Amino acid sequence: MNGTSPAMLEMTGVSKRFGGLDALAGIDLTVLPGQIYSVIGPNGAGKTTLFNMASCLLHPTTGRIRFQGEDITGLPAHALSARGMARTFQNLAVFKHESVINNILTGMHAQLSTGILGAALFWGAARRAEIAAREAAEEIVEFLEIETIRDVPVGTLSYGLQKRVELGRALAMRPRLLLLDEMVSGMNQEETEDIARFILDIREERGITVMMIEHDMGIVMDISDHVTVLNFGRKIAEGTPADVSANPAVVSAYLGLTEGPAARTPV
Repeated sequence: MNGTSPAMLEMTGVSKRFGGLDALAGIDLTVLPGQIYSVIGPNGAGKTTLFNMASCLLHPTTGRIRFQGEDITGLPAHALSARGMARTFQNLAVFKHESVINNILTGMHAQLSTGILGAALFWGAARRAEIAAREAAEEIVEFLEIETIRDVPVGTLSYGLQKRVELGRALAMRPRLLLLDEMVSGMNQEETEDIARFILDIREERGITVMMIEHDMGIVMDISDHVTVLNFGRKIAEGTPADVSANPAVVSAYLGLTEGPAARTPV
């Protein structure tokens, strides 16, 4: 824990069974405020299932999940945005025919709470909320360095820029915890380095805790504070990037190695 602050996210004994398959079994993990926390593992290790349960898209078969000290086990997914959790997805989920700025503005929806009449007439609190939302969206556009494409339809942009827009929409939800699912998958080296820089700035400048699933070991080892490794639905290692990269069980899971000097090769 950070002083007296509760864990940002805590899973205790979390398991998920689909029929006769244990997708996850007995997972314990704690994400502390201010961390960049990575979850890694081979394909089929259970990473996305874990994220789906953290964001309440799936509910655990057993175990409890707490967000900022509150038990969220069994809550509907839509309840989390107001509590301060936002997420991106491995597959792009943007409105391709809408502009960059309009995509980001959709992330503000959960933060607006004006009445129907005020919204329809665009006066009072509704007008002030709309102006504040647009100012916040413009600030995100500047933060992500996409000012020159703010009015461009997202579907016409490169894959890397579309992912940046999706990140902007998640930031528009004003999260305390941001879940990033394979954020740099399919990106080139320059795009990956840009995203790594943005993730660090999100933590340092915005005070947002980041939890990410990632296959790119370069970004994981460079920016993570803590890494948990899954394999076949079980946690096989956790610790600093240096700890897990030197763990023989992790090397074995990724490379199929067992004993001997080769098993100590960092991933």
